[in-house]
Amino acid sequence: MTNTVGPTSAVFAITVDPRQLSPREISGIRVAFAVSGVVALAIGTILLVWTEATLSVIAVLFGLYFVISGVVRIVRGAASTGSSAGGRVLNIVLGVLVLILGILAIRNPEGSLAVLGLLVGIVWIVEGVAALVEFTTDSSRWPGIVLGVVGILAGVIVLFAPVATIGVLVTIGGIMLIVSGLVQLVRGFTFGRGVAA
Repeated sequence: MTNTVGPTSAVFAITVDPRQLSPREISGIRVAFAVSGVVALAIGTILLVWTEATLSVIAVLFGLYFVISGVVRIVRGAASTGSSAGGRVLNIVLGVLVLILGILAIRNPEGSLAVLGLLVGIVWIVEGVAALVEFTTDSSRWPGIVLGVVGILAGVIVLFAPVATIGVLVTIGGIMLIVSGLVQLVRGFTFGRGVAA
């Protein structure tokens, strides 16, 4: 009986244990966090500094971040063969979803503010929930929890608060991207630290 339960529960586990990963996989995940973090910081800063940006430019910037974030998640899911099956599937499925929403934002930059707010809110809630569900067993766990909570809060604010002006979306979006970027960089530096090669 125990033999059947063990493998089944392992398939649905979403824990990422760096001790089960090769040094190459650990490096890959750290690079993935760093790339997402740098892109989030750059786009968040552009949004907050470029006050004259039009709705179409903002849509493309958000879309670009979501496309890069989605691709990074897909690669993480596909390349981390030492991760649990549940964690890999989660990354690939969420990566595809975020990628599609990013492409929608880029392909329809002339859309309404409400549509862009809807896309941004959905992506942040999805990424926030993913960050909370997929926890690591090392010191990068707490930054992941912070990222999850911030993502869900920002997503809920964008979805349910009246985002009546571009300025509100840009301010919330820029702050969220900067916080997200900083947290992802911290995760990049802390993930797998201390695990023997």
